[in-house]
Amino acid sequence: MNILDELKWRGAINQETDHEGLTDLVNKQSAGIYVGIDPTGDSMHIGHLIPFMILKRFQLAGHHPVILIGGGTGSIGDPSGKKSERVLQSMDKVRSNERKLTAQMEKLFRQDGKFEIVNNYTWLSKLSLLDFLRDYGKLFNINTMLNKEIVASRLEVGISFTEFTYQILQAIDFLHLYRHNDVQIQLGGADQWGNITSGIDLIHKMEGQEAKAFGLTIQLLLKADGTKFGKSEGGNVWLDPEKTTPYEFYQFWINQDDHDVIKYLKYFTFLDKDEIDELAEKVATHPEKREAQRKLAEELTEFVHGKQAVKQAEHISEALFSGDVAELTTSEIEQGFKNMPSVDVSSDPLNIVEWLVDVTKIEKSRRQAREDITNGAIRINGERIEDVNFEINPANKFDGKFVIVRRGKKKYFLARVK
Repeated sequence: MNILDELKWRGAINQETDHEGLTDLVNKQSAGIYVGIDPTGDSMHIGHLIPFMILKRFQLAGHHPVILIGGGTGSIGDPSGKKSERVLQSMDKVRSNERKLTAQMEKLFRQDGKFEIVNNYTWLSKLSLLDFLRDYGKLFNINTMLNKEIVASRLEVGISFTEFTYQILQAIDFLHLYRHNDVQIQLGGADQWGNITSGIDLIHKMEGQEAKAFGLTIQLLLKADGTKFGKSEGGNVWLDPEKTTPYEFYQFWINQDDHDVIKYLKYFTFLDKDEIDELAEKVATHPEKREAQRKLAEELTEFVHGKQAVKQAEHISEALFSGDVAELTTSEIEQGFKNMPSVDVSSDPLNIVEWLVDVTKIEKSRRQAREDITNGAIRINGERIEDVNFEINPANKFDGKFVIVRRGKKKYFLARVK
């Protein structure tokens, strides 16, 4: 199965500019293929990850991936998918975002062969206004640009000249990479079709109609209920572990619906057809075991955060399920209890009844606190406490930073020591 057939099986291909020419290219030689991302934020989220997973597949198939960080285009704003103008960021912020996105890309691509990371600020910043208008602006027809979906969707509410010119700058990027980095293919989301075809048109005008330049877009990924994929209840799921912890990242994938999990395995893992077909059978026959979800969570968490993060996420999950939180590290507590009900407490030792009622307000009254304690319903740092005279000393566990309370079978509270 060649790379294009594999992508078709995975349900990833949306549009191709020339299927026969593209197939011939990838079958005969190691092709250069690029995906761009603008540094409008300091981290990718899982929605951004989709085209880079496809780029990774090309890398594994022996092709040459080029990652373009849009330091130039990101400074003016992409109109794609937006109903209003982007707020321009300071160049200091753009530069900071560039560095963080570059680090994420290096982590994803460095282990599996050669790749390049380039920044379009390098060449776009050297263009004078007159050069831009004479060398490139003359080659773009306004009527054609207005008919591009990206622009047409904005005409009713209006679009600035700055964002209107974005497709010209992206076309210049493709031309530059074609000339200097041996790139023949641009890959992007479905909303990038107009920008990609503008780049191919520019290459043909500048380099001749026989120039081999191709475009490939990816299907918009929807959940089984028809809603757009990519967010959890708490918002975006980020690749930055400071924004979304590896445990939260793991939990997002393991909680996917049975109706979506096989599609996500095709999109987001490098498992082959036989492995995914086997998991699909398990979803159909034993969905309660959630084996496909576990495999999805393991594969994605390892790809983004590494094997140790998978082990840590599984350890946290098991501890929370069993109640054996005493075995968790301080770091694992920070991840696993990030979104648990929490309260700030002092480091002073205190009687458990007073602590539960007066300090944390976990219990509503002393009578209820004593009853829950004597009935064995209270655990402190994983230990069942049945003595109403027990003294809680926050310094005893988790480097003196936390006290974990479990009331009943599943209700956890986190006390943060200040």
